[in-house]
Amino acid sequence: QLQLVESGGGLVQPGGSLRLSCAASGFTLDYYVIGWFRQAPGKEREVVSCISSSDGSPFHADSVKGRFTISRDNAKNTVYLQMNSLKPEDTAVYYCAATRRDYCSGYAVVYDSWGQGTQVTVSS
Repeated sequence: QLQLVESGGGLVQPGGSLRLSCAASGFTLDYYVIGWFRQAPGKEREVVSCISSSDGSPFHADSVKGRFTISRDNAKNTVYLQMNSLKPEDTAVYYCAATRRDYCSGYAVVYDSWGQGTQVTVSS
């Protein structure tokens, strides 16, 4: 059974950093695109970043470009989201999701498996 578990969320001051982890079990990440999405209260879920399975190429939404970095460690079956220079508007529940394909997609509907989410709160 495919399972994704996020960790690393928490409360951080503006300008701070967090690293989220997405650990997979029941399957190997090698052939899966992994996406990070977030959903703030009253807002739709939006893609933050994703990383391709074929060549590891990353995608970052404009709102986080230059501040967030996605990476994968296939040996540990884990994908990371390094978040720097955090802003209050980054506050949301962050989800990782998996889909078996070669290249990233920013559309949530193509992702088959989702984690339970981890809360990120950026506040002074």
